Amino acid sequence: MSETLFDDAGAEAHRSQEPLAVRMRPRTLDEVVGQRHLLGDGSPLRRLVEDDAPMSLLLWGPPGTGKTTLATVVSRATRRRFVELSAVTSGVKDIRAVVDEARRELGMRGVRTLLFVDEVHRFSKTQQDALLPSVENRWVSFIGATTENPFFSVISPLLSRSLLLTLEPHTDDDIRTVVERALTDERGLAGRHTLSGDAADHLVRLAGGDARRSLTYLEAAALVAGERAEITVADVERAADRTAVRYDRSGDQHYDVVSAFIKSMRGSDVDAALHYLARMIEAGEDPRFIARRVVVHASEDVGMADPTALQVAVAAAQAVELVGLPEARINLAQAVIHIALAPKSNAVVTAIDRAVGDVRAGRLGAVPAHLRDSHYRGASDLGHGADYRYPHDHPGGVVAQRHLPEPLDGAEYYRPTTHGAERRFAEVLRRIRGVLRGGSG
Repeated sequence: MSETLFDDAGAEAHRSQEPLAVRMRPRTLDEVVGQRHLLGDGSPLRRLVEDDAPMSLLLWGPPGTGKTTLATVVSRATRRRFVELSAVTSGVKDIRAVVDEARRELGMRGVRTLLFVDEVHRFSKTQQDALLPSVENRWVSFIGATTENPFFSVISPLLSRSLLLTLEPHTDDDIRTVVERALTDERGLAGRHTLSGDAADHLVRLAGGDARRSLTYLEAAALVAGERAEITVADVERAADRTAVRYDRSGDQHYDVVSAFIKSMRGSDVDAALHYLARMIEAGEDPRFIARRVVVHASEDVGMADPTALQVAVAAAQAVELVGLPEARINLAQAVIHIALAPKSNAVVTAIDRAVGDVRAGRLGAVPAHLRDSHYRGASDLGHGADYRYPHDHPGGVVAQRHLPEPLDGAEYYRPTTHGAERRFAEVLRRIRGVLRGGSG
């Protein structure tokens, strides 16, 4: 009896020293916040748990989205023995030891083992190969977690034997639910503290979709608050060592800062553009939104004055999807610097707007007969394609013929500037238009 009491006291003392994020880890699938696309009725993950089926899963998602949580919940729900390895510190010897023990437990006691490997992408090919026999023969149920694209970081045999589940960053509402639960739950702060509205907003921004980070900051802020019941925004600032940025993603600050960001790039003020970029990132703005604005700006305000600006912007947007924050801030900054320093031209946007204006005003006209499709039976009887002049048959690859509908003949939508590379395109365009209209150019 006394040993049991001592054991219980020791376990309780150990739990009290665990981080808040560990203490608040969900115990069932129904307690998991977010990831609704993975947890709905009839989803593969829920079926695996409810049917207690052998499994091999790869969980791919940003930090703090619940990969370890899902692994432990699955272990509890299926009553499997849970063993966790970190790919950062474990090697082939550790993998084999776990598998050997799992086979003994299964053979002698009928107890199945769930092996969870965190950061599985850090395993070498040899280490990942060592997992294959146990996965293939179902000696363990395997769950691997990765923040890297598994199609690049996990060997094909392991990938093909596993169900790949993609976890999404938590929404702001998800983070609020996690924080509110931690404030009241007996495993968490047990109602000893409340959180002011501004403090809650700042905590959500700092979390950036990472539930673990939100609980880490909440726990630190509670320590800063001490005996005070209410945790204030100043407590959160001190705990996180990051000043609250006044920025409402659906309010005036959002639109004002974004406007200033765009106008700073347009105005070639690279320092101001970087300031507003940093301000949006620190305030928790969705980096994909920032990337979209940069891509638009590359064509709207740089365009053909520097055609590479769009390539850089699109590459930065792809990097945001591939690596996420905080690293993607570097890719965004590179694109912003490139665009801010590039020669400027709005000729692209004015060109398409002039063309759209004519279409909306009803200035259309019929497609010239010689440009119409002539690849179906009877088209030639209608005169379609007749007298079409194939440009490749003529010197320079340009030949005099009309392409616009007759009412718009002579319309000029694209009017290049003399800025940057567009100066060269302006001269090319002058010569082409001269040939198209039957002149010498």
